[in-house]
Amino acid sequence: MLTSLALIFLLGLLLGSIFVKLKLPSILGMILTGIILGPHALNLLRPAFLDISADLRQLALVIILTRAGLTLDMREFKRIGRSALMMCFVPASVEIVGVVLLAPPLMGVTYWEAALMGSAIAAVSPAVVVPRMLKMREENRGVKRGIPQMLLAGASLDDVYVLVTFAAFLALLKGESVSATSFLSVPVSITLGAAVGVACGFALVWFFKHKHMRDTVKVLIILSFAFLLNELEHDISHVVPFSGMIAVVAIAACIYGKHPELAKRISGKFTKFWVAAEIILFVLVGSALDVAYAFTAGIGAIFVVLGAMFFRMAGVAICMWRTPLNYKERLFCMLAYVPKATVQAAIGGVPLSFGLACGNNVLTLAAVAIMVTAPLGALFIDRTYRRLVPVDSVNGENG
Repeated sequence: MLTSLALIFLLGLLLGSIFVKLKLPSILGMILTGIILGPHALNLLRPAFLDISADLRQLALVIILTRAGLTLDMREFKRIGRSALMMCFVPASVEIVGVVLLAPPLMGVTYWEAALMGSAIAAVSPAVVVPRMLKMREENRGVKRGIPQMLLAGASLDDVYVLVTFAAFLALLKGESVSATSFLSVPVSITLGAAVGVACGFALVWFFKHKHMRDTVKVLIILSFAFLLNELEHDISHVVPFSGMIAVVAIAACIYGKHPELAKRISGKFTKFWVAAEIILFVLVGSALDVAYAFTAGIGAIFVVLGAMFFRMAGVAICMWRTPLNYKERLFCMLAYVPKATVQAAIGGVPLSFGLACGNNVLTLAAVAIMVTAPLGALFIDRTYRRLVPVDSVNGENG
């Protein structure tokens, strides 16, 4: 276990720094580290370590989502309004439609199988998008027009919608019945997750104001609540839909709203945690990729992923309709909503585990989507945000 962690950190840091010197995103080096160390290449990661990889990826996501919530002003989210809400489901829906149109002729699957494939790759990656939006907030780029806030919120809520859609199409292909009420679980899980998260946030703020302790201890308490709520999703999902990710963001956003000084202080500590968590997350994503198998899918899978990417960008453009954003800022939003990684690594192999005929195709498309869109999306954001989104001026106008 310790040997695996040492290899992950050492090689991940080395390759990450090499890619940065090449003016490419460091996550490329981290994903490559995972591919090299993973079971499909050198196989240097211990089986016991890989057995808990899903939990470690979840831990890293909790850290970055908490950090995002500690900067999320709900008043700003309300001000953005319609476009922020649409970003949670419109781009993913348009992308699924794109895969349904492209996959049957290019990969020889049925339309229902294509719908499952589309839902498997439609989720945006908070692990790629969120840190970059936080950096934009720190640089005060597009904040007054709500650009980073909209993408921050959308990156979390989008995943909930896609996971429910994936579960519905999976049930259909397994021969189970799916009713319209299945899709009602999306607003229910979001609402319930937000309500529980806000309640916990209020309780924690009250506790922190009445009990003196070090900020490091407060961080550990917040993380513990975040972990418990994340696990609660798995424990009660068969009874009532509940989103642990939304609950985590809601806790942190509530702390920001009720105790902004504390939120600012502990946000810096979460930034330090993310240095290690980011390496673990993307190395484990890379370790789940079987590059050789992905290439056997041929050019068809690559064309499906690239085509779906353009459909997704069209979906974002729809969300930007009648907003005050100029064409450069709209283009940036379209580019920033491209990357996929974590959700695809988690659910790509599920249909295959159920023995579905399209299982290999779903797994292959998920792997290709990660390899193409994660580095491409990170590159899009890193290379364009300074050119397309200006720093907010003092008087409130973009310069």
